[in-house]
Amino acid sequence: MKKIDIGHMFERLKIVPVATIEDEEHAIPLGKALVEADLPVLEITFRSEAANDAIRVLSKSLPSIFVGAGTVLKIEQVNQAIASGAQFIVTPGFNPKIVDYCLENDIMIIPGLNTPTMVEWALERGLKLVKFFPADISGGVKMLKALFGPYPTMKFIPTGGVDNTNILEYLKLENVLCVGGSWIVKKELISSKKFSDIAKLTREALALIQKSKII
Repeated sequence: MKKIDIGHMFERLKIVPVATIEDEEHAIPLGKALVEADLPVLEITFRSEAANDAIRVLSKSLPSIFVGAGTVLKIEQVNQAIASGAQFIVTPGFNPKIVDYCLENDIMIIPGLNTPTMVEWALERGLKLVKFFPADISGGVKMLKALFGPYPTMKFIPTGGVDNTNILEYLKLENVLCVGGSWIVKKELISSKKFSDIAKLTREALALIQKSKII
């Protein structure tokens, strides 16, 4: 697996698109749309049977994009994704078996969590970056501000309910490295092959961040 500084890359890009791809043929045009819009990163969720093939196709055909696997629920999926070229693994919750397996095998793991207890589980394992999910209904910005006090060293990627209406609120927080979201890569846009619309939405989101001077 190609070694990259995931944290630095996420911090620089500010957004990690989270996509569900139902047809592997959509992977390359989707990846190209993101790269052309200056956002060369994509988390492909294991919410469809085409997920692993999409990871493989995109990793092989478009090396300029950083590809990760999301909604990973089993160690078997970790192995499949890494073998297919995934460069990071994201889980919706904190599954100790998956987290420990990834750490033992030097695989970049970003587990999901939304409570102080789970933050401490992550800290015990030496993790410095986690996913805050589902962000919006778990307290959103207020919860992340509260977590900063006792856990100032932990960085979060809030995901779930994040879009252009609140992205700046999250990115202004000291403990938020970047945000994750599907609003720029909606499943309906991918399935209907509206990749130009995806590129447009991506540029609009990045322009919003640029204008705010967060970047």
